[in-house]
Amino acid sequence: MAKLIAVPLFATLIIAAMLLVLDRIRRLFDFVATQGGPIGVVWRMLANLLPEYLGLGIPIGLMLGILLAFRRLATSSELDVMRGVGMSYTRMLRVPYMYAIGLALVNLAIVGYVQPIARYYYEGLRFELRTGALGASIKVGEFTHLGPKMTLRIEESKDKGRDLSGIFVHVQTPKNDWIGVTAEHGRFMATDDPNVIIFRLTNGILVHNRPEFPTPRVLQFSSHDLPIDLPRLENFRQRGGRNLEFTLPELARLGHSDGATEQQRDSSRAEFHFRLAEVSTMFLLPLLALALGIPPKRSSSALGVFLSIVMIVTYHKVNEYAQAVGELGRVDPAIALWVPFAIFAGLVFWMFYTVAYVPGGQPIGALERVFSKAGQAIMRRLPGRRRRKVAVAP
Repeated sequence: MAKLIAVPLFATLIIAAMLLVLDRIRRLFDFVATQGGPIGVVWRMLANLLPEYLGLGIPIGLMLGILLAFRRLATSSELDVMRGVGMSYTRMLRVPYMYAIGLALVNLAIVGYVQPIARYYYEGLRFELRTGALGASIKVGEFTHLGPKMTLRIEESKDKGRDLSGIFVHVQTPKNDWIGVTAEHGRFMATDDPNVIIFRLTNGILVHNRPEFPTPRVLQFSSHDLPIDLPRLENFRQRGGRNLEFTLPELARLGHSDGATEQQRDSSRAEFHFRLAEVSTMFLLPLLALALGIPPKRSSSALGVFLSIVMIVTYHKVNEYAQAVGELGRVDPAIALWVPFAIFAGLVFWMFYTVAYVPGGQPIGALERVFSKAGQAIMRRLPGRRRRKVAVAP
């Protein structure tokens, strides 16, 4: 049983993580390229998003792993043999619940502690990209903004950006004047101050204008050093700007803090109960997987696999809506999150009871028959298929 569960569980987890990464990686590349940052930062951003993906993928992997294991036992008639020797469904759930308890603890650690911190680091990388703290990527033939007061354009770049030529620079200074520079060549140079770099220009012309100047000053130079101030990393906000960045203990404290506003208490409590409800749902998944994984006799329908995914996704969306309602303060967050959980748990227990204790019970038997008849009707009407005429004996 443990082996039957492990293979589809980890396969589903890997596939789900890969699909989520592929969905996000294109947008991250577009964002990094637009902000002019190094491409390598994409992998750091994906690494910080991985805990969020695992928090979504672990319940689905657990559900499909247990479901496919029971489905395989049922379709190969091994389940009938196990039932024939007196092994109850409750006894068969011991190994699935070992997986459920272990993965629930892992998921609790992820959504309760790892994911909030990783989310903060992800937002920090986004901030650094927007402000240029990760190093701007100079785009040849385009105007590049180095901070809010400097604009740069490069005609040609060689030696991986170390040798630049055809340079135009426009700088707005704190004294309400501006400097325009054109130069044949230039290169960036580091300084002792990590927040300042030097742009060394050669063979160019500098134009300096100030409101009190009757005419702009023009200077021709063979070498000129232009300092560029980089944004300071410590300007990024402290962790906790959003509820997603609070750990579970921090959410619990904020939800009962007298110094917080009512809106802050409601939103933090809604996030707290949302995470606990999502983790608690994992203890219902073995029961649901068993109920949906056993098809009717003489049937190989995979309707249960489809319904399991639909039920998990639907319940997750209901929880998200309940969380939003709880954050607005319209309903107490505990009621908004745990009432849907109680309804879902009742449905799961009914389905398990029908399979385990009702003779011949099949909770989705009616749906199986409807889908079977619908499938047969569709197959008969497909192009190229002819109805066979049945000869009637006289």
